[in-house]
Amino acid sequence: MIPFVDLKTQFQEHRDEFLQAIEQVLQSAAFILGPDVSRFEKEFADYAGSRFAVGVASGTDALHLALRAAGIKAGDEVITATNTFYATTAAIELSGARPVLVDCNPDTYLIDAAAIERAVTPRTKAIIPVHLYGQVVPMDEIRLLAEQHGLIIIEDACQAHGARYKGQVAGTFGTAAAFSFYPGKNLGAFGDGGAVTTDDEDIYARLIALRNYGSPQKYLHPTFGMNSRLDSVQAAVLSVKLRYLDRWNSSRVRAAARYRNNLSGAPDIKLPAVAADSTHIYHLFVVQVPDRRDDILQALAEREIYCGIHYPIPLHLQQAYAYLGYREGDFPVAESAARRILSLPMFPEISAEQIDAVCEALLGLKSFF
Repeated sequence: MIPFVDLKTQFQEHRDEFLQAIEQVLQSAAFILGPDVSRFEKEFADYAGSRFAVGVASGTDALHLALRAAGIKAGDEVITATNTFYATTAAIELSGARPVLVDCNPDTYLIDAAAIERAVTPRTKAIIPVHLYGQVVPMDEIRLLAEQHGLIIIEDACQAHGARYKGQVAGTFGTAAAFSFYPGKNLGAFGDGGAVTTDDEDIYARLIALRNYGSPQKYLHPTFGMNSRLDSVQAAVLSVKLRYLDRWNSSRVRAAARYRNNLSGAPDIKLPAVAADSTHIYHLFVVQVPDRRDDILQALAEREIYCGIHYPIPLHLQQAYAYLGYREGDFPVAESAARRILSLPMFPEISAEQIDAVCEALLGLKSFF
């Protein structure tokens, strides 16, 4: 059996470190916003090359609170990609703003900068570029657009921990950036968690209040806020994992190279392109297969090879966003990709033998091609 993601092996390899870190939290009984959270926030900010990092309860909250801290409010429009996870647009709605969706690049699946420019209106206040699957959106283009139109950039870096664009780490290109620590991420906790990075001291101060009932100190509530706090156990686990993140990302890159080598001769399989000036840390290894993708997925599962689809229905075709008025055919690149994309097993500990078995099984399904 080859899992899509293997979290058990990573735990076993670092079991003593994880248990020791958790034990220290239990002994201290500082479970909420304790020293472990402060320590991890500093470590993660240093890793990302950002002045500040604020731990929150999830990647969704990271996006939501980053938007609120940046001043996004009801009546504003925020542009993002249609081929992203629902959390991106949910965060926009939670801030009170209206999502405006655009298409993606057909090779990298990253947001199309030209489409962003066409979507700007007088109500547009921000752009959320999604660093999808593990590589960074061409940020020179996005920054130029933002500067020309006076827009805020909030990066969705939830799949790009450690990815770089022109040597600069994802999460340091805009007003703020959101990261998810969902267990399957390149840097994943043992539950939900997230963080916002920023260089802006005022944004940082607002985030500190927003995540804790709007309260800079107990029982003082000068502004709106909510309960969205990274707990100390998760922070302690993340501090352990952060030490290994670059090593694990390098392992993913090696795995991707083996996939490419094995599949490069298959004319019906489209391999992922690497965006210009970006590294790729392969949170996901996404290929395109012919129209019988769902049959291929099922045939691989019958051989105990488990894959995923990210994401099968673009957001503009989700019932939740019918009110936005989009229709099938509005974003043809994303719609075409959604019918064909297949995420192959990818995790740092995946072996050469496992990769070879996945490729052999996929190439053996010639009747589906």
